[in-house]
Amino acid sequence: MSERKGYRLTRIYTRTGDKGMTRIGEGQQLPKSHPRIHAIGSVDEANSWLGMLIRSLQQGNEVNQKQLAAIQDIQHRMFDVGGELAMPGYQLIQEEHTKAIEALIDELNEPLPNLKNFTLPGGGQSACHCHMARTVSRRAERTIIELQESGEAVNEPLLKFVNRLSDLMYVLGRHCALQDEGEVLWQASAMTEQQP
Repeated sequence: MSERKGYRLTRIYTRTGDKGMTRIGEGQQLPKSHPRIHAIGSVDEANSWLGMLIRSLQQGNEVNQKQLAAIQDIQHRMFDVGGELAMPGYQLIQEEHTKAIEALIDELNEPLPNLKNFTLPGGGQSACHCHMARTVSRRAERTIIELQESGEAVNEPLLKFVNRLSDLMYVLGRHCALQDEGEVLWQASAMTEQQP
């Protein structure tokens, strides 16, 4: 996309959705049950959880300012993911955006102790927000794959970016938990053999 259009929302309701339809980027109408709309909605939900996480990180001291700025940039790129899905034929997410996530993962993961067990969501407010962002971004990834499997084109860098986002949220969740209440390690039930 060589030039950005200047949009100004003056009307919030259009009544288009009253009959189960919605418009995407270039004005195409789709039913709200369309796989593309599911994907856009899941990405929007993941981005909302990123907003909750960022607010929590701003109030705490789990990350430094550079790390916080990187996470804030990732939220902007996640909005680009939704924009790209809403404008078939355009590409906003590039390989460099995934590389930025990978660099942050490596930075946060390097000092973490080796995992000897599964971790559960918990360990403090920011860690819990990380787990919510992780699980919802995994769902967003699944809906994007379903969109692709329905025959719609999805740019490969976008898929990589969303996949890597949930990896980041897992590592960041561990990092935040260790800065706060500590990781919650899964305690397995005793396993018994099923009787025939």
